[in-house]
This record gives sequence, C-alpha cells and structure tokens, in this order.
Amino acid sequence: MIPRKGSAATLPRSTAGAVAQPKAEAQPRAAATITPLPVGRAARTPVFPVATIDSVRITCPQDVHCAAEALHALALAHGLRAAPAHNIADKRTPIDAEGNILARDVFGWTDAKAWWRNSRIALDSPIASACRFESEPFWVNADGFRTRQPNHYLAAIDLANFAARAMTRAAIVVPVHLPFGQIGAVSFNPLEPDVTDLEDLYVRQGDALGTYARTFIASYVHAMGSVQALPPGTRLSKREVECLRWAAIGKTDIEISMIMSRSRATVRFHIYNASVKLNAVNRSQTVFKAAQLGYISLNT
Repeated sequence: MIPRKGSAATLPRSTAGAVAQPKAEAQPRAAATITPLPVGRAARTPVFPVATIDSVRITCPQDVHCAAEALHALALAHGLRAAPAHNIADKRTPIDAEGNILARDVFGWTDAKAWWRNSRIALDSPIASACRFESEPFWVNADGFRTRQPNHYLAAIDLANFAARAMTRAAIVVPVHLPFGQIGAVSFNPLEPDVTDLEDLYVRQGDALGTYARTFIASYVHAMGSVQALPPGTRLSKREVECLRWAAIGKTDIEISMIMSRSRATVRFHIYNASVKLNAVNRSQTVFKAAQLGYISLNT
C-alpha cells in the first residue's frame, strides 16, 4: 500500500546491499553482464552480487566509461535507467576521460530528455531538494517520498506538478554526501513511463542500488576531481575551533573575547590562524570551510 502524500513509511531492511572489500585494479574493467529482471517480479536471490561492486569503482579517469556501462547494466537489470550527478549544485554532468557525456553516451538519455541541460533542475526538482535533507536511498512519485526511517523534512517538500519538475513520474534515488559539503546523486527511473509504484523494488534492492551508486559517484569524484578544496593535513586547534563556533552564530570578536575570557587580539589571532590553515580569504569563508570539514555545526 502506498502511503499518503508527504508521509514516510518505515520499511523492512534489505540484505542485498552488503559491501564487498575493495580490490585494487590498475587497468580499465569490462562492464558486468546482468540478466534483465522486469520491474515488480519477486527475486529469491540478489540480482546484484557483491562481487560486481568493483565493476562500478573508478580508480583512474580511464575507468570511468567501463564503470558507467556497468552501472547502466545493473540499472537495466531491473527495468531502470540511471541518471548520475556528481554534484547537484553543478551545471556540469559526469564525463569520461575523453569528455563524452555519460548521461547521453552511456545511460541513453537523449537530447529530448537531457535533464542536465535544465539550469533550474537543482533548485526546482523535488528530487534534488530531497537529496539535501536525506542521506539514505528513498523512492518517490507524485504521492510522496518513501524512506526506511521517517524524515519530516521530506514531507514538507512541494510535490506539485511532480513529473514535469522531476522529469520522471517515479524514481529510486540515492543521495551521495561527499567531503567538503558536496552532494551527488543517482536517480534510477523506470524505463516504462507508466510504472509509478517502486515500493517492492525499493524494499528488495534499495540498499544494493545505494551501494553501487555511492561507489560510482564517490570514486568518480575522487578520480576526476581537480584542485583540492582544502590543503591536505589541515588541522585546527581547540581554541581556533572554539572561536569559529562563536563566530558562526554571529558573535563579534569583542563578544567572543568576553565569552572566552580572552583579549580581542587573541580571538582575532586564532581566527586569522584558522583562515591561513584553511586557505580562506575572509572570516565568512573561514567559518564555511570549517563547517565543511565538520569542525563546527551551523545548526547551533
């Protein structure tokens, strides 16, 4: 039974998403061969064996194309088409070592359905919005979001005109929360446009899809990443973190000095040192980068 719009259903755990230990590979791998299984057909054994996880793992740019083909095959095995995004805030979409767009050249999204060309999708799509508030796989259609654990943030997301805004009538979505606050995602959409109930497939294979999607996106970002966002080995001191925590909630240097029983010059010294370590150009960016690394929480 499908929960009412905006509700979050607690579903039984799936055992299909067990994670295999990574195996180092220096050469590109061949895509996995998967036997297709129609949506809705019960499966007694996992169609996604853990031995194939390395098929979607990327160790160098030359691995990208084969890994994408493996993820594509895994999605097709359940009547789904994958739509990967390494950063939901970035207009760019994943590419291979030659610069080919994976969504078009591997995953089969034609120009008519080129979702990555929609400049407003990151702000307007309810799927992108949900990925900011949820870290586990979920499925969604016009009637609401379904998660394994209730999430009241998802219940507040507007689902009006869902199909047009999400560019799909239903999807199993895997948010991928990465270092430095970056959020990626893989949306698995039914090949058959009339399929809108993905509950059974989500219960059986949601965890497995999550494992494959996270492995693909996280390893893609690591292999294809450009200049590091922060210097390696960055470590803030206890006093620097304490000053930044107060600065994050709007306290001035004088107010922080009174709270910490230190001089204003000492407070400014600690914040300056933190900015140097984080390669930040001002106070605001220092606080932002410290939050990205988990030194401070912007919720307090």
